[in-house]
Amino acid sequence: MAEVLFIVARATNGVIARDGAVPWAISEDLKRFKRLTIGKPMVMGRKTFESLPGLLPGRRHVVLTRQPGWQAEGVEVAHDLASALALVGDEDFAVIGGAEMFDVFAAHGTLFELTEVFEDTKGDVVMPSPADDPTWREVARESRPAAGGFPPYDFVTFERVG
Repeated sequence: MAEVLFIVARATNGVIARDGAVPWAISEDLKRFKRLTIGKPMVMGRKTFESLPGLLPGRRHVVLTRQPGWQAEGVEVAHDLASALALVGDEDFAVIGGAEMFDVFAAHGTLFELTEVFEDTKGDVVMPSPADDPTWREVARESRPAAGGFPPYDFVTFERVG
C-alpha cells in the first residue's frame, strides 16, 4: 500500500491559512516541505494550488476541484476522490491542503507531518490537530526556538494507529 503523507503547518489556535496563504514563511519549514514532497505527486485543492508561487519543481501537481472546466498548465485535474487516487496510482503521495483535502483523504492517510507553530495566528482556515484524533499517534518531535521574527515551533510526526 502506498504511503499517503499529510503535510500541514498549524498554529496553536488551529489556523492553517489566512487570505489564501500559509501565514508563515519559516525557512526551515519550507525546506522540510520540499524534502518531504520532492519526487512525489502532491494532491491539493484548487485554492491551495492557486496560492503556490507556481509549479514546484520535481513534483507532480494533482488538483482536486469541483469546477468542471478548471485547468492549469502542468497540472493533473481530478473532480472526485476516486479519480485523484487513480491519477496517483500505487505511488506514495502527499496531501498538502487545504483543510477540506485532509477530510477527503482522511481514510487514506498513513503519516502526518505537522509543523506546530506556537502562537495564536489570525486566519480564516482552521483544522483540528492530529494530536486530538485517536487514529493518529505521535512518534517524533523536534523543537525549534523562536528566531528571525518567527515564533517557536515543533516538527511533529504522527503515524496512523492500526
